[in-house]
Amino acid sequence: MIKLPSLGDEVSVWMDAPPAEVWDLVSDVTRIGEFSPETFEAKWTRGSTGPEVGAYFAGHVKRNGVGPTYWSPCKVTECQVEKVFEFSVGTDAVTVNNWGYRLEPKDGGTLVTEYFRMEPSLPTRLYWLVLGGLRGRTNRNGMRTTLERMKAVLEP
Repeated sequence: MIKLPSLGDEVSVWMDAPPAEVWDLVSDVTRIGEFSPETFEAKWTRGSTGPEVGAYFAGHVKRNGVGPTYWSPCKVTECQVEKVFEFSVGTDAVTVNNWGYRLEPKDGGTLVTEYFRMEPSLPTRLYWLVLGGLRGRTNRNGMRTTLERMKAVLEP
């Protein structure tokens, strides 16, 4: 029997900043280009202007930092101020994966967890069977880089 890699993962980093300050970074998609190694810009779309459930934005991505770029449509699916910011990636009809941030006050700062979760469709499972190990490692490294860059902004 073939064991599939997990369809998701997460990375946590403690930041010496209150949840309100961390929230301002993770929920402002227009700043993601400062932090992410793959998504170098994003913009609110379809009349959306800020974080709320149902808001749309698009992320401009360069996979693995190389190759062609493309725009990924996204929709905010969970938005609990200073607690959770999550969004789906895909079209209105098909969600490919979900990304998010969980904020937990801890030790006078905030434990920030970035996570992703692939949708368990047949195409996604096949993709993950072939490339899941490599893509998962890239995602973990990217999440750690993103969080460490945010930490550097919050802890100058």
